[in-house]
Amino acid sequence: MLDYKLLEAFAMVILEGGFEKAARKLCLTQSAVSQRVRQLEDLYGTILLKRTTPPQSTDSGLQLLIHYKKVKQLERDLDQQNSGDENTFHSLSIGVNADTLETWFFSSVQRLLHQYNIVLDLQVDDQDMTHELLKDGKVWGCISTRPTPQQGCTAEFLGAVRYGIYAAPIFKEKWFSSGINLDVFQNAPLVRFNRKDELSRKILTEIFGELPKSIADHSGLTRPPVFFVPSTEIYALFVTDGLCWGVLPEQQSKPLESSGKIVNLSPENYVDVNLFWHSWTLKSETMQCYSKHFITQAREVLHN
Repeated sequence: MLDYKLLEAFAMVILEGGFEKAARKLCLTQSAVSQRVRQLEDLYGTILLKRTTPPQSTDSGLQLLIHYKKVKQLERDLDQQNSGDENTFHSLSIGVNADTLETWFFSSVQRLLHQYNIVLDLQVDDQDMTHELLKDGKVWGCISTRPTPQQGCTAEFLGAVRYGIYAAPIFKEKWFSSGINLDVFQNAPLVRFNRKDELSRKILTEIFGELPKSIADHSGLTRPPVFFVPSTEIYALFVTDGLCWGVLPEQQSKPLESSGKIVNLSPENYVDVNLFWHSWTLKSETMQCYSKHFITQAREVLHN
């Protein structure tokens, strides 16, 4: 039978980021926490915790961590039902990509957060990587481009975010006065969110069927020149200021285009990125309430 005191000590070491912090959280000595973790590992006959900085779970330990978090969530639901305390809040950890967070996410959860005692622990990663946060037990739900759910999880289609290729009018006049072609894109500066951001490559392939060839100049820099800007808001500023061209989501580009700050370089070409809501298959009233509300609101905003 699983000893939850041992499991709690193990989970706190990971969630708090160390044995000393876990000891403070549990009001125990650091040696007592270490002993409980060792006892749990002896019970399972395998190493559950990587003694790194911060500590990380092994693959075997990960399943125990997820189990612990599921049990704690069910306990919080039960406590709230029994106590009726209006001041009791639930914390939900969610994986979300930056574009979603800085454009349509808040409007999709705003009414829910006013209606229920829920606080959100938002963890940001690339939309193609947020499912790793779920896999590692860091979040209970995430927005991802992956359509297939992981074991023990469900996946619901939310809709598609439409991305277009944009630049400031002054940038278009300087670089694209004769129209868009591969040769211009070979030299025109662009902006990417980070090195995992493949949207610019996808949309150029959509337009031309191929990509500009990257060449090295005498300074050792590659062409085209690239700004790496890991902020959706600041990313757009680089585009509106005429420094580069970039790929923007519809929710962000529409108001900027309406105000004349940017123009669509190729209106007939775009990339739709399908998004899915992944979450644990757990009969938690709080989780189910959040998922139902969020899916409904997201589908009103996104292309379906």
